[in-house]
Amino acid sequence: MNKIGSVAGKNVLFLQGPIGPFFKKLDKHFRKLGAKTFKITLNAADWLFSNKDNTYPFFGTRDDWEEFIYDFLLKNAIDKVFLFGDCRFYQSKMIKTCKALSVEVFVFEEGYLRPDFITMERDGVNDLSKISREPAFYASLNEGYLETQHTLPAPVVFRKIAFAAIFYYIAMHLFSFRYPHYVHHREQSAIKEFFRWWRSVFLKFKYRFSEKILHQKLKGELSLKYYFVPLQTHNDFQVKVHSHFPNMEKFIEEVIYSFSRYAPPESSLVFKHHPQDRGRKDYTNFIFNFAQNLSVSNKVVVMHDVPVPICLRHTIATVTINSTVGLSSLIHQKPTMVLGKAIYDIEGMSCKGMTLDDFWTKYTIPNKNLVLKFRNYLMENTQLNGSFYGRFPVELL
Repeated sequence: MNKIGSVAGKNVLFLQGPIGPFFKKLDKHFRKLGAKTFKITLNAADWLFSNKDNTYPFFGTRDDWEEFIYDFLLKNAIDKVFLFGDCRFYQSKMIKTCKALSVEVFVFEEGYLRPDFITMERDGVNDLSKISREPAFYASLNEGYLETQHTLPAPVVFRKIAFAAIFYYIAMHLFSFRYPHYVHHREQSAIKEFFRWWRSVFLKFKYRFSEKILHQKLKGELSLKYYFVPLQTHNDFQVKVHSHFPNMEKFIEEVIYSFSRYAPPESSLVFKHHPQDRGRKDYTNFIFNFAQNLSVSNKVVVMHDVPVPICLRHTIATVTINSTVGLSSLIHQKPTMVLGKAIYDIEGMSCKGMTLDDFWTKYTIPNKNLVLKFRNYLMENTQLNGSFYGRFPVELL
């Protein structure tokens, strides 16, 4: 999939990309293809991961941002804009301005289909994606969309993510005086970020050993006797913008409360932490305390690093806000309850239109052909076979 079109002779602007050198590599590649490139830097870390000969710093306040980018786009006759994420302040304003000026904008995001893909769509991703949500659209696709698509492995290199994040936050913190008005979408303490990443590394190895018994339990005595609940990151814009939940705690409470009243008495509830929250957020005590208040703590399991495919293979069904794990659940042919807004919450695939209280006993199996067609259409039109922290997507070369 490459819906960018030719960049030869085009003026291309990069805003913030994923942490690390991905946009820097893409910038160099576009130049080789004949594009004139520009990069707006919002903080010193943006500058660190940029090609230094085409950067344009923004030193103003948020109130100045829309006027700045409006003038920048016009003055430099920008044809295409590339950025990461669509819900952060600077990115969302850029998309809005691009639409007003009829400038093409391409949004990158983590892959809908993981681990071997990253997402790239025009104008927006996730709930802002333009991809159809109508089951009839996918049902009408030809039989070729039922075939297995050949892809290459694109594993994420964890150490690259870790070091990129550490250097990013250190640069942003040490040289914050250069961009005094920049407001980051997350807490920007370099010291805290450093210790969180090393704590995450330590916990990753710890859980590899401490959760071995739990791993076997899911495949053994709990197999097909539990509902799977993948937690999302505590600061996920998918939760903040595309759901009614103010935080993960409220989601956890709603799920446990409904489970305690309406789920089959012999069933269990398995929560899994998001790997990016490892070292940052641990809901274990919160989950067990709330479950204990409802007298179901003996039916609740909490884990961190048991592989998602194992969890999905042995679950009865899945409950999520709008995690990409929900799509994986459908691909595994597992009933899936979506409590937020998600591109895969489609009648015939998910349990769309059903209440959570009814879901525990009245869930429906996803239509296999509908899921396959949706997956392959999604892969063809929104996914790049590659990684931000590993093999560069072949579609961009």
